[in-house]
Amino acid sequence: MCSKYELKTEFEKLPSVLKKDLPKGFAAKYAQQESIYPTDPVIVLKNEGKVSTSLMLWGFVSEWSKDPFATDRPRPFNARAETVGEKKLFRGSWKHKRCLLPASGFFERGHRISRKDSQPFWLAGIWNRWMCPEGSELETCCVLTTEPNALISPLHNRMPVIIPNGLEEEWIAPVKSHAELLALTPLLSGWSSAEWFAEPINKHPAAQMSLF
Repeated sequence: MCSKYELKTEFEKLPSVLKKDLPKGFAAKYAQQESIYPTDPVIVLKNEGKVSTSLMLWGFVSEWSKDPFATDRPRPFNARAETVGEKKLFRGSWKHKRCLLPASGFFERGHRISRKDSQPFWLAGIWNRWMCPEGSELETCCVLTTEPNALISPLHNRMPVIIPNGLEEEWIAPVKSHAELLALTPLLSGWSSAEWFAEPINKHPAAQMSLF
């Protein structure tokens, strides 16, 4: 599960691919975020014929939803990697709208998980576009999760899928066949914990209370 993460990376140190095509005014308004929760606006890297950066809401809304903000309808912020290609809600996005969310850490049960070298990393996601009859658009996304590795398993029974640096454009690239889509599935099976560590944050009671 991934229900809170952070992006505390300075703009100059963000991955260059994230800066290829930015929303107008993004650089001036960019600010580091210590706590990012579901329903928050998030930075997302996507590819609709070209690589670009968007601002989306974290919480997946289907294109057939009548009211994307209805409180009686769930807006999933996670999707299981094992079944993302099977679920009606997600399978179209799995085929055509994979994305990446930059992060510098994520949180599980009183721990902050990050890279040992403090570099930002990519949370794997899928996104969708909802359009109202009048033509307004809303882009939303969710984070893919998988079975935990040795570092995360003591903390939770799920963990976010992490896409290695260097494979960003491969992950978000439009696929032309089922075989090309299958070629991405090894990335869903988990990641080595060797370059990561989990830092207890219970020395900051307020932070721990805000996890869920």
